[in-house]
This record gives sequence, C-alpha cells and structure tokens, in this order.
Amino acid sequence: MRLKNFLLVSICGLLVPAFGMAEMPQKLTVEAGKFDRHHAVVPMMISTANGAYTLTGEDGSKTILQVKDSQGGFIVEDLKAGASRTYRVGNPADAALEMTAISVQKNATQLKFKTAAGEILQYNGDKTPLPQGIEPIYQRGGYIHPVYTPSGKLLTDDYAPDHKHHHGIWSPWTKTEYEGRHPDFWNMGTGTGRVDFETLGESFGGQIFGGFSANHKFVDMKAIPEKTALTEVWDVRVYRPMTGKTPYYIFDVTTTQNAVDSPLTLPKYHYGGMGFRGRREWTGKDGMTFLTSEGKDRVTGNETRGRWCWMGGKADGETIGITIMDHPANFRSPQPMRLNPDQPFFCYSPSQLGEWKIEKGKPYVARYRFVAADGPADVEEINRLWNDFAEPPKVIVE
Repeated sequence: MRLKNFLLVSICGLLVPAFGMAEMPQKLTVEAGKFDRHHAVVPMMISTANGAYTLTGEDGSKTILQVKDSQGGFIVEDLKAGASRTYRVGNPADAALEMTAISVQKNATQLKFKTAAGEILQYNGDKTPLPQGIEPIYQRGGYIHPVYTPSGKLLTDDYAPDHKHHHGIWSPWTKTEYEGRHPDFWNMGTGTGRVDFETLGESFGGQIFGGFSANHKFVDMKAIPEKTALTEVWDVRVYRPMTGKTPYYIFDVTTTQNAVDSPLTLPKYHYGGMGFRGRREWTGKDGMTFLTSEGKDRVTGNETRGRWCWMGGKADGETIGITIMDHPANFRSPQPMRLNPDQPFFCYSPSQLGEWKIEKGKPYVARYRFVAADGPADVEEINRLWNDFAEPPKVIVE
C-alpha cells in the first residue's frame, strides 16, 4: 500500500513539503477560509519540478498550476467562504491550457512584462537615460517604470521636473544615521546617498505568474571612500491578468534589506520607504485622488496607518488608479502612509512611528501588492483583493 504524504501550506509558505522533488502530488484541496474567493491568487510551496500542471476539479473543470523553484501558484475562480475544492494533479499541463499568460522581454538589464493585450510594467536595472535638463546626479536605475492599466493607460512618472528624484516605484530611505554620518538615499540632489543597481537575477514568464529578482545597494557617499550601508534584494511577481467587476493587473514587490556592517539607524521621519510616483499631469491639490482603507482622503489620510491606499486621476478623460497594499506581516503593519498634499506621490513609511534600525544579521523584509485598474476606486473590490493578499486560501497537498 502506497504511503500518502500530507502538507498544509501556510500563508507565508514556510513549511517544507513532505514529498520529494521527484514525486508528483496526486491531488490538492484548496480551502477558501473565512472569505469568498473570486479569481483569487493561491500561492503555495511545492517541492516538485518546474513547469505547468493541469488541475482537474471534481466537476471536470480545469485550471493550471505553475511551479517555479518550489513556489507554486494557481487561480481559484469562485469559492464561497468555508468551502473547499479538490483537484487531481496532471502532468504535463494540457496544451490548450498551457499558453503563456505572462511573457518577459529582456534587453540587457531592462525587463518588460507583457500579456497578449499589452505591457504591464517595466523594471529598469542600469541607470536610465537622463531627460533633457536633468542633472546627472539624479540619474539612477533599480526601479519600476512604466506601469500600465489593462486598457494600456500609463500610471507612473519618471524624472518629474518638480521632483527629479521620483522614479515610478522605488524604495530608498530619507533621514538616516550611519557611522555618525547622515546619508539621504532618497533626495539624490544632496549628494549624500544613493541607491545603485548591482545585478539582475533570473527573469521568467509563465502561465500564472512571471517575475524576477534584482540586487541593489545603498551607498553612503559621505564616507571616504564611499561605503555600502545596505544591500537590497527585490523579488517581484507579476500575475496573469485578472477580472473582477473590471479587469486588473496584480504584481507583488518584496524587498529584503541587510546591513553590511554597522547598523543603519532610521530616526522618526514623515517619508521614505516603498514609494509610488503618479502621472505628471496629476500634480496639484486636485490633480490626484487618494482613498485609504480607513476611508480617509488626501488631507485626512496623510501620516495615518492603513492596510491599503488607492490613488488615481484622469487619463484621456477617464479615471484610472492603482492600489498599494501593505502585508500584515510587515514591520509596524499597518504601516503609516505619506499622502503628498501637492504631488502625485505616496509611500509607506514605518519611520513615522519613531526611530528604528536595520542591523546586520536582522534583515528588514517588506512585502507590498499593487493592483492597477481602469475606473474609480471600488472599496468592496479592493477589500476583497486585500483579503486574498493578507489571508490567501490554504492548500492541502496529497
């Protein structure tokens, strides 16, 4: 009699599968938990070969499980709270289901993630070309821009004339103390600190998700000679286009920062961290709308804490927007937020709650989910998607 191995996959994917890399699981059961699920991303750890596998439900319906380096993912269509669904696992995936949903186009250290309908986002590793009139000190790489909605409308900006150091989606710190010096990695014009791209890891596309990893370093420019204070790894996952009430794109950015030698102290400050710069024409008090998970706007939401924040404005006469979600496992979650009063700018900034440190051997890890969509904010839909991010469905593998 064949011995069956069982694995309960945790929300953070920390448990090790009981079956070996060579052994294929026979079936898996997804449990909705306490939330209704619709087009929900189901992440899991699964120690089997990379590839696409067919999941066949008890009713004969089929979907794809993608596995990449022991990280699996599939989409559960509709599953009511408290319900479960069991799938048989087939290998390989049916050809009709195996079409790549996310592709990546690589040009040196520049990565473009696309669907059949168009581009989702671009990561820029090496320093990007300087627009005319921008001083060389502001030139940098290691950030995401552009980002698009499903209809192809641009959400982000880069090298904005009023804030030349703003770059799409990026993650520097502002007020710091390092070995008695005070490098500012955010405001590059001060010439005291900067964040450099170092190397690009593997990039890939897939049926359910694509992704990449990239290495950055935080350079103290006041040290003689210059000194790296932090190393940073970005791990990015870009998911296949999804549809709820309207289509949307989802991608996750996880940053892991390590002190190289001495600790980096971060005093209390109102901005610095994972940032987003919106379209240039959204500048001005009325140019961009903000809405937080607590129902606060641009004025009342600044320097408050929130599980998510939606921000958007008009593009070609139509409203578009992006939601940035703070994972509950993050340091000081729900993290405080900076909602700029005049600029189309937002960031999660844990330093608002007081001084803290990134110390050697104690990495700072932060995970954020971005949801790009056409149309105004839909609170019910955003809360549904945040539930999927914060408490995804659980999976039992046999």
